Amino acid sequence: MTQQESMSKKTAQPTNPPRERAFLVGVDLYKQKSFLSLEDSLTELALLSDTSGLDVVGELTQKLDRPHVKTYIGPGKVEELKALVEETLSQVVIFDDELSPRHQRELQETLGRNVRVLDRTALILDIFAQHAHTSEGMLQVELAQYEYYLPRLTGQWTHLERQAGGGGGRAGSTGGVGLRGPGETQLEVDKRAIRKRISHLKKELEKVRAHRMRYRAQRKRSRIPTVALVGYTNAGKSTLLNKITHSDVYVADQLFATLDPTTRRVELPGGYQALFTDTVGFIQKLPTTLVESFHATLEEITESDLLLHVVDISHPNALNQFESVQQTLDELGADHIPIITALNKVDQLRNPESAREIVSHFSKAVTVSALDGTGVKDLLRVIQEELYETYAPIHVRLPYQQGALISLFHEAGQVERIEHGRGGVVMQGRIPGRLLAQFSSWQVDGNHHEDHGEPADEEDEL
Repeated sequence: MTQQESMSKKTAQPTNPPRERAFLVGVDLYKQKSFLSLEDSLTELALLSDTSGLDVVGELTQKLDRPHVKTYIGPGKVEELKALVEETLSQVVIFDDELSPRHQRELQETLGRNVRVLDRTALILDIFAQHAHTSEGMLQVELAQYEYYLPRLTGQWTHLERQAGGGGGRAGSTGGVGLRGPGETQLEVDKRAIRKRISHLKKELEKVRAHRMRYRAQRKRSRIPTVALVGYTNAGKSTLLNKITHSDVYVADQLFATLDPTTRRVELPGGYQALFTDTVGFIQKLPTTLVESFHATLEEITESDLLLHVVDISHPNALNQFESVQQTLDELGADHIPIITALNKVDQLRNPESAREIVSHFSKAVTVSALDGTGVKDLLRVIQEELYETYAPIHVRLPYQQGALISLFHEAGQVERIEHGRGGVVMQGRIPGRLLAQFSSWQVDGNHHEDHGEPADEEDEL
């Protein structure tokens, strides 16, 4: 062996497998509400594809009144798509909307078995599978994948093996499991095995949920308020948490870099404390299966005392992303929780002063840079004021069994009126904003009782 060959052998590095080529398809549906334009939505889909490890080589768009019954896009567009896929040597076709099982089946048959047909939901599930690292995250992703793919199963479903099970391939391993009964097809055996796995996963996640409930109850007993960081994916939540807590939560400039919630204790001005929890990022058209599967994790949001909505102010669609997250929070039932907006990445603006003009569009907004720390002290001060100094009016009916809440109202709140009945107590006054979520189930309309100070009559008893 020559010296040159020896040197070449020493410096040789392992090469990554070539990335698959992906072709994107977007449809502008008449009267379909969307927070992003078709062009911006396809740009986001391209970022999702890159995060998943795909190279985007082209895109096709169409305007429709409604999806085509068989192939989602029109027959002429299908033929055009087939020609473009062959021309660009694409191996994957990704639709920006969720396809029905029939749409996917018809398109797959037309484009051929050498081309995989995916939709936005399948792509997001694939990314979640790659980024889930804890046992809880893997369970949640696997459940979401199974529930998405079950109605889409055909005789061949090798694409599931690539994507399922948090990178471990567990979901694909059920194919062909078990013995067939009389007249039972292999597909029916596969479906039965998957339903059994879904049932098992739900039971495991119910245990996770119960554990989280006990953990949250323990936190509430400590009287330390919790702040949930929410926001559009890649808005900088993890970077901001690192800056605030001087910790090392995983950060990457990609969509859905972190999935598993992380909680850190934070010192606020005046010697106060709070627990900050980083949560999974949101995105427009967030798959329903993911919302359902991540229920235990998303409860960290609905059970928090304060929401810190992190917005990438440098993004051209910042306001649309903000509205998309707000809609998701409403759907989760978190609209009653006080919220502060952190307008992040102000350091990336050409004119940082322009951020002041944007602040008025957001509720209780503070401009910050999670990267260099600009505005973080102001943000912590606003959070401290919201948690410990801002009082909100409240009117509740509490059964005597809720003695802890009655005591909490007396200790932390300002009682203006109290009425005792046989079943419980009606209390009216003001409490710190951080406690509103704990009393939300017991709130009543302010005009429900006459203002004469008499005990609640039998009609109002609990």
